[in-house]
Amino acid sequence: MEWTRGWRDRVWGQIDQKWDVLVIGGGITGAGILRQAAHAQLRALLVEADDFASGTSSRSSKLVHGGLRYLKNAQIKVTLESVREREYLLKQGRGLVNRLGFLYACLQGDSIPGWIFGAGLIVYDIMARQWSHRSYDVDDMRELCPSLTTPALRSGYRYFDANTDDARLVLRLLRESVADGALALNYARVDSLLRTRDGRVCGAVLRDTSCEAERQTEVLAKVVVNATGAWADELRGEIQQKPRLRPLRGSHLVFPFQRLPLTRAVSFLHPRDGRPVFALPWEGAVLFGTTDVDHGPHLQTDPSISTAEVEYLLAGLQFVFPSLELTPDDVTSTYAGLRPVVNTGKADPSKESREHAIWDENGLLTVSGGKLTTFRPMARDALKAVRKHLGHIPFDADTPVLDVIPPKAESLLAGLGLAPAQGLRLLARYGMQSIPAFSAASAADLEPVQGTPYVWAELRQAARAEGVVHLDDLLLRRVRLGLLLPNGGIDLLPRLRSIVQPELGWDDARWEKEVSEYTELWKRAYGLN
Repeated sequence: MEWTRGWRDRVWGQIDQKWDVLVIGGGITGAGILRQAAHAQLRALLVEADDFASGTSSRSSKLVHGGLRYLKNAQIKVTLESVREREYLLKQGRGLVNRLGFLYACLQGDSIPGWIFGAGLIVYDIMARQWSHRSYDVDDMRELCPSLTTPALRSGYRYFDANTDDARLVLRLLRESVADGALALNYARVDSLLRTRDGRVCGAVLRDTSCEAERQTEVLAKVVVNATGAWADELRGEIQQKPRLRPLRGSHLVFPFQRLPLTRAVSFLHPRDGRPVFALPWEGAVLFGTTDVDHGPHLQTDPSISTAEVEYLLAGLQFVFPSLELTPDDVTSTYAGLRPVVNTGKADPSKESREHAIWDENGLLTVSGGKLTTFRPMARDALKAVRKHLGHIPFDADTPVLDVIPPKAESLLAGLGLAPAQGLRLLARYGMQSIPAFSAASAADLEPVQGTPYVWAELRQAARAEGVVHLDDLLLRRVRLGLLLPNGGIDLLPRLRSIVQPELGWDDARWEKEVSEYTELWKRAYGLN
């Protein structure tokens, strides 16, 4: 079932049935579980209270990485697993997951001597079964990164990780799951869990929160999976379970490339507290992060960066890149996400383990912890737990998690005047079924959007076939202009309106309402207040 106009009505007409698996949560964890369930030919439904990837999974550091910093905390297992998953996803997610070069700057006064970092890189490369790092002196580091003008620079290293568009990775997993027979529905909130007489969870009461219709229904399932990330304790509380998670906030600043001109990522230890931070090129801009602070008990769908976090991040940049004279006026946007970390009571939030956990409590199977890179092992372990309730299921853990893009498919877009890499990029994000839409696009629709990697045709395709309910779905998750353009791309709304309003079927009053709500949201959660 495609996410074209009217798709929500079609899905709501099908969900009132008995499912093998009901997945609650439309982030990377839930999407990975749905993908594995679809591979296992289970009758599977995923529901998300807001938009797909609207929580942590659109607010990550965009890295598919081995977690080099976890070695310092002796988290060997999670590092090894992450390194191997990074290599797997680089092959599987060609065009969506891309190798990224890193420079690690060793600074005077670092809490960790440079040679220890180098030793860690040896272990890192051994885990990946490849030798890709090397050391540099001060002059070489500045030749590789001219902006690295801090007098504190002493030496450095080069190594490799990978990056991705986190929200697009979630959408691809969901789209391919739906193509294989699963269902996925955004803006479907779980109002309550259904229980059997003996107290076992057996389904949920769903409510449509899309504002398109007022409807509610009961959904029954043999297994209910709680994949709501940092919000998992809220569902667990319905079955009287004590909280187990420690929501940590990680915040980022986004800069235009012109003000922070990096062609590879630069990582260093923050001079204030020795935490690893990094600046990395992403979608034509440069991200800098991240913080790691306790968020507190009140969890918002759209958390925002604090003034203290802004000051902390800018202080790190100004120390390492003093010649750029970066100020708050240079920040294009900000974003903050909540990490679902299992609480072990560490005094320092950064020392909490990033391993995932699975709890089977009264029929509610909670999958939490972990990180973006390790979504596949998390999903695999979840399916093993599901087997305990469903018996044998035809599940092969070695089945590719992402559909392969045939090499010949890239040539189908070559005639549009797009570079091969750009054609692959579109296919990796929108799938094979998007080829007719992009092939029929006008020359104007294939023009870049204001210095970003996006073309206008992507906005049309996303509005037409990707389940967009609100304007922020389109600009913050389907096409990431809300992070990359000043004022969240509000200045482009007149042209955007002519493209997407007809596709979404919105009248003028709905358009104006969406613009007003998007503008308020962007200023509150993504601007620099």
